[in-house]
Amino acid sequence: MLLKLIKYIIDTLGNAFEQISNDRVRYNLLQAIPFWFCSIVTGLLAVIYAKIFHWGEDIIRLMMAWHSWTIFVISPVCFVFSWWLVYRFAPYAKGSGIPQVMAAIEMSNPKEGKGIKYLLSIKIILIKIVSSLVLVIGGGAVGREGPTIQIAGSVFHKVNEYLPAWWPRVSKRNMIMTGAAAGLAAAFNTPMGGIVFAVEELAKTHIRYFKTALFTAVIVAGLTAQTFAGSYLYFGYPKTQGVTLMVMFPVILVSGVSGVLASKLAQWMLAIHAWKKKLKTPGQNIIFLLLTAFLVAGIAYFISPLILGSGNDLIEKVLFTSDKNEAWYVPLFRMLGPALSFTSGGAGGVFAPALSAGASIGSVVSGWLGITPHESNVVILAGMVGFLTGITRAPFTSSILVLEMTDRHSLVFHLMLAGMVSSLVSLAISRKSLYDVLKDTYLKELT
Repeated sequence: MLLKLIKYIIDTLGNAFEQISNDRVRYNLLQAIPFWFCSIVTGLLAVIYAKIFHWGEDIIRLMMAWHSWTIFVISPVCFVFSWWLVYRFAPYAKGSGIPQVMAAIEMSNPKEGKGIKYLLSIKIILIKIVSSLVLVIGGGAVGREGPTIQIAGSVFHKVNEYLPAWWPRVSKRNMIMTGAAAGLAAAFNTPMGGIVFAVEELAKTHIRYFKTALFTAVIVAGLTAQTFAGSYLYFGYPKTQGVTLMVMFPVILVSGVSGVLASKLAQWMLAIHAWKKKLKTPGQNIIFLLLTAFLVAGIAYFISPLILGSGNDLIEKVLFTSDKNEAWYVPLFRMLGPALSFTSGGAGGVFAPALSAGASIGSVVSGWLGITPHESNVVILAGMVGFLTGITRAPFTSSILVLEMTDRHSLVFHLMLAGMVSSLVSLAISRKSLYDVLKDTYLKELT
């Protein structure tokens, strides 16, 4: 039904533009319409998905506040059900979605293009949303930002696929890249972050070939999301006034530590991912998932619920309250949670958990150094950039994202320094990022 509606809209618009006499104007408009349409749909889906995801996080909080022992029932059921949805209906909806989009971009040529349908589709959109919702209700430490990128890539790809033969040719590669950027911009309300992400992480061609479409899609998707969700900052305005140049030393320290730990986390997740491939039957996977879920539930019940969810509550606590210094073990939990959840086989991203892990590292280091609250905020933000860079190997994207999410433009050099230090440290540990290794795996499977 949805595909028929898309085809009807495209045909109707095409007939209308046949009446325009200026060939060049008609051509440019027809080229732009798919990007405009997809960007609006992406913005709407991003808002709906965000509300659904937050609803899931509220459910697990309420259950823990009501009777915390229920986590031992809810977590195993949700982990298994989230995995089963992906396993049964859309195997490539698992995990973040960013490696799938990267693989789809590399496959966007006539020779290998048939494999894209397994990575980007309407089915992927539905399973991605439902599976990640179920996983977060079960206490999974996952985010929605990576999934939003795969959802947006699916929207752009499907519209490109259903353009009629007489429509001016629109590059499939550019459509998918633009969709990914629009998805990230709508998810975080960070237009510049979306653009930098496309250029730094996705683009294999020169930006001049798709810059107009990229900028337009990011703007339209962002405005659509703001129309329905309001204009907001993802994390608000942390206070950073009065910091001195001496804060650069703890910034370097925390970004280096974050880069090391993030790289190790990526290696652990890849090792678990490789080991899981040896599980030949669904029953073996279910046993693994039950053990994983009980471990997550046990830590949440007996030690700290901070292992649960995306970790945004932890970030807001250390940035906006006087309780800025977490215990030394909190970063370990914020790493263990994503490691177990991301490798469960269900859908869920690692962007938000990575930011919370970095924030917890910055919080611990700030406490050890005994620095002021405002300087602690700078170090916490640097930890967020450093850890996200260690996972993605995209220092500019990481620094711009955190900059836009907190509106701390005065810290642009601090955050870029954090990204650079973390990138250098991460490269010394492993040459390829988590996303690159998974992308290569998907390419090998589908080509």
